[in-house]
Amino acid sequence: MDLKAYYAKVRETAASYQSKDVVIVSRATGDGGKAGVYTEVPKAVAAMMVVEGTAELAKEEEAEAFRKARASEKERVDREQAAAKMPLSVVTTAELQRLMGSRYQD
Repeated sequence: MDLKAYYAKVRETAASYQSKDVVIVSRATGDGGKAGVYTEVPKAVAAMMVVEGTAELAKEEEAEAFRKARASEKERVDREQAAAKMPLSVVTTAELQRLMGSRYQD
């Protein structure tokens, strides 16, 4: 393999990408790579994978759907983490009676 030609092709491919992060779709490979997995990677990594044939550039609408799904999932996880941080106190019946005064009777 001619490394100069390989890296020239990688640089050329990376230069063709507009944004610094690119959504790619994996291809099936002989060593167990699974096809159809979307990932957002830096354009240098995307260019290497495209040149090697292990991935291809996702279509614009596919990339947008992937980013929206990822943002939605992040919001869900953030809400769950915020809910987990809510303070919780366990109060005994005696302590509750003392806090509520005479309003709470058995």
